[in-house]
Amino acid sequence: MLYNLLFPFADQIPVFNVFRYLTFRTGGAVMTSLIISFVIGPYLIRHLQTKQKGGQPIRIDGPEGHLLTKQGTPTMGGLLILIASVTSTILWADISNSFIWIALAVTTSYGAIGFADDYLKVKRRDHKGLSGKLKLVFQFIIAAAAGYWIMNLLPEGLSPTIALPFFKDTVLEGGFLFIVAAAFVMVGASNAVNLTDGLDGLAIVPVMIAAGVFALISYLVGNSVFSGYLQLHFVPGSGELAVFCGSLIGAGLGFLWFNAPPARIFMGDTGSLALGGALGTVSVITKHELVLAIVGGLFVLETVSVIVQVVSYKLTGKRVFAMAPLHHHFEQKGWAESTIVIRFWIIASILALIGLSTLKLR
Repeated sequence: MLYNLLFPFADQIPVFNVFRYLTFRTGGAVMTSLIISFVIGPYLIRHLQTKQKGGQPIRIDGPEGHLLTKQGTPTMGGLLILIASVTSTILWADISNSFIWIALAVTTSYGAIGFADDYLKVKRRDHKGLSGKLKLVFQFIIAAAAGYWIMNLLPEGLSPTIALPFFKDTVLEGGFLFIVAAAFVMVGASNAVNLTDGLDGLAIVPVMIAAGVFALISYLVGNSVFSGYLQLHFVPGSGELAVFCGSLIGAGLGFLWFNAPPARIFMGDTGSLALGGALGTVSVITKHELVLAIVGGLFVLETVSVIVQVVSYKLTGKRVFAMAPLHHHFEQKGWAESTIVIRFWIIASILALIGLSTLKLR
């Protein structure tokens, strides 16, 4: 909004010329969402503690230690992330850019689904909220609508395709199957982050790392010079998503301030579904859907561990892991929570570097 309001006066007031630079506005988005988080965080936590008697319901079949260490901690902390990120994005991004509104629409819609799920859990004092099938139905409807919107905004010849990492010209032609593929990416990313969110700080840092990578990818893909040099698919207007990704980083840092062990608040499905959906949407717009699977490989690993566990138990009656998702397996093996979290952060950082290498290795 600041760009739309102030940049037109750059000829009269030269200092307003800084709003033309994505790097400046992305930095502004990071700091603004961080400050908003710091300002409203304490109030929101107190409010949620008052409203949620007993905090988030803890799974009885989960790690035993959680019943002692995490009992009474409020959930729905994703509201803090959403308020900070959405406000910051609208403030610093070019609000005439449709890609920004698609990203915000998916993020807030998925956040609303997560909020409904968290609300039912707290109200019923049960770890079960919305049914899994109902959540998936809502997620796929939203994602399919976003995919159709994106397909009509992407350049001709590029919209119904999926780009492949490490190949400069090779794309998979999908036609209207692009919408299905885009929906699977958004829904898959959303639920993968949700599965990873099980320990204090475990999910939010890998999300910030992925958001940082996609802020750079958005900036490069949206720049004709850089995308040409790196032989990336040029997507006009996608550079504005760097501002959106910056707002996620700032909001994530602000949330981590309160979520650092021992957490004062959990993000809940309100945050995890929204953040995963946000990353999936940005990857679809920038034509780096498969790169997200590399950068967000930690989320993929957690999801695969659940799938393997369920399939193995149904087919053989035996469990591959002591407990799924994977982070709970290591808890059951005796690893300290802080050890698991930090080592998973390291893995996420390594995977981010591998994902970044695909920009040049073509």
